[in-house]
Amino acid sequence: MALDLRICPSCGDRADRPVAVGAVLSCVRCGHRWPFRRLPLFALTGPSGAGKSTVGPLLADRFGGEVVVLEQDVLWADALRDDVWAFRSAWLRVAAMLHQNGRPVVLCGTVAPPEFEQLPERVFFSEIHYLALVGSPESLRRRLRARPAWREWDEPRIEEMLEFNDWLLKSAPELGVDVFDTTDVAADDTADHAEKWIRSRLPR
Repeated sequence: MALDLRICPSCGDRADRPVAVGAVLSCVRCGHRWPFRRLPLFALTGPSGAGKSTVGPLLADRFGGEVVVLEQDVLWADALRDDVWAFRSAWLRVAAMLHQNGRPVVLCGTVAPPEFEQLPERVFFSEIHYLALVGSPESLRRRLRARPAWREWDEPRIEEMLEFNDWLLKSAPELGVDVFDTTDVAADDTADHAEKWIRSRLPR
């Protein structure tokens, strides 16, 4: 079985739109069918400044080898910045490959459900659970302004992120996103909440 689930292990064809029924993939070209691990994906999302990058390492330490915690920004390179759909697709493929090792993935990064749910690679996951860390405009603005210059958080970009925070708060119920406000919450307490949220949704 190929770790890249788009590739048929029988004929080697690569599917632009993988076909899966439950935890079985099918090759459109040759008809070959093969099982794969179809696990849930956990998306720890929210605006920049709400605490994802701080909580991620805490979760990695708490889960040890039980769950893999990844930071989306490591692939935010020039080759993918011009195509956000290619960026999202790449991450879903990486997460699906890691799932074949039997470990669920927590993906930390700013993303909204519509950016994942309509991608062809969505079929690789039984569910995608979304937990959004959010904050008050004042707290987010303060945290983003305090970031080092290389991260390039100028005022227009900060305002854009505040708009996303506001949109996420309003849209979360219809998008199926759980929300946790980190404005006055310590990092360890945020990690406590995220850990419990993930553990309650892990496959038994």
